[in-house]
This record gives sequence, C-alpha cells and structure tokens, in this order.
Amino acid sequence: MLSNNDILKKLRVALSLRNEDIVEILELVNFKITKGALGDIFRNEDHPGYVEAGDQLLRNFLNGLIIHKRGKLPSPKANLKDEDRYPDETSGAN
Repeated sequence: MLSNNDILKKLRVALSLRNEDIVEILELVNFKITKGALGDIFRNEDHPGYVEAGDQLLRNFLNGLIIHKRGKLPSPKANLKDEDRYPDETSGAN
C-alpha cells in the first residue's frame, strides 16, 4: 500500500514539481509549510529526519492542485444578475 509520502513523491515527479511549487500550491488553500519541512517528507523512510505526511497535508495539496490547474471556481453569486442579487424592496420579496 502506498503511503501519503509515496503519493506526494509520485505526484511531484509526474507533474515535474519542485518543492517551491508544492509550497505555492499549498498556499493556494492557506496551508503553510516550509521547504525544509517538505524536504523531511521527501526523505527516505530509513533517514533519521524522515517525517510521515498526514492526511491533512495530502488533502490540502490535492485541493490546491485543483486550484493550480483549473483555477478557482466562481462564487455562485457571481452568476446572478443584479436584480437577482439585490431584489427590489418594493417587489414584496423578503
């Protein structure tokens, strides 16, 4: 079974990402991590500085990757017409 670290490593290689890119992708979802901490995640399992990547890190990376590749989704209110967004107070709609 693949660990979260293995998944992150494989995605980094497949998408040709540098550690700086991964830090930027994580910042898109307001997840802060340093390049040093990220380097600990990419170490070999038998290295004394190895750190296991948690589910939260992987989840935030995948969510950030979606935004990085596709862009942010527009808010639902962005598609409303002005009259739908600001209903006339005299129309009786509350």
